Amino acid sequence: MIRGALLIALAALLWATTGIVAKFLFTETELQATTLAFLRLAVALPFFWMLMRREQRHLRNADASATGSSLRQLNLRSLAPLAALGVFQAIYQGSYLLAVDLTGAGIATLIALCLPPVLVALLAAPLLGEKPSLLTVLALVTAVIGTAMLVLSDMGTSGTLRLAGILMALLAALVYTGFTLTSRYSSTGTPVFTTAFICFFTAAVILLPVVLLSDGFEGIENLALRHWLMVAIIGIVPTCIGYVSFFAGMKTTPATLSSIIVTLEPLFVALLAWIILEEVLGPIGIAGAFILTAAVIVASRYGGKPNAAPKDDAGASV
Repeated sequence: MIRGALLIALAALLWATTGIVAKFLFTETELQATTLAFLRLAVALPFFWMLMRREQRHLRNADASATGSSLRQLNLRSLAPLAALGVFQAIYQGSYLLAVDLTGAGIATLIALCLPPVLVALLAAPLLGEKPSLLTVLALVTAVIGTAMLVLSDMGTSGTLRLAGILMALLAALVYTGFTLTSRYSSTGTPVFTTAFICFFTAAVILLPVVLLSDGFEGIENLALRHWLMVAIIGIVPTCIGYVSFFAGMKTTPATLSSIIVTLEPLFVALLAWIILEEVLGPIGIAGAFILTAAVIVASRYGGKPNAAPKDDAGASV
């Protein structure tokens, strides 16, 4: 179990690099957030295609009880929820990276990734019949306080209220909440890498016309080699290697423990943003970050069944 926990912690660290590298790209180039989101998926999709093919081969060679999860068994009813997850993923990718661009990697990630577990724990009551405890409600209140402290800290360090970036981070949090609730409600038993490929493929298909209509590819040929390397890093390190590490760790780690370990990601981002990008949260922001993280741990531990669906950094969690 220790090895599994370390693999999940490694995944959280790798996911944390997304916002850091993205901030460098946004600072040095005119690359749009939606364009980077599409390029990230385009880089990762061949890798997940190979993992899906290998997964499907294993299913075909398994006993008859496992054949129900084969790709050939998927129909419109089972594909629809996966496509819906792809829609959430597309919106999340764009809004999160735009929040990083408009504010900073640290505060954007803390808001976008720490609020969803608390919101899921609360909304699971009316939507999924999972009654929230008093601790869950207190966790939500605490999370709101922690988020407000982060916003106040950002105003103090930047000298202004970066409202657009904060709103984008909040949008990312709401979208990822929808992603989590949808994946929990519409679980089809589809294997993890098959789910990941269909979800990411759908997201890429949705993002492509958005990028084309916004002229997101304009000037992309002028990117320097180091910028293309950054795009490749975002597509490979946090997306491909991060997910493989996470799923490998999940095999031997209890779901509740894993859901708590992944809360290290926003703290990793805040730490890396401070060291590499010189983004300073300040005393109020640091206190808010720890309060928000504590709220997430409480929500993950006592807020009902944890989510075991593929996570995007940013996502992860996606």
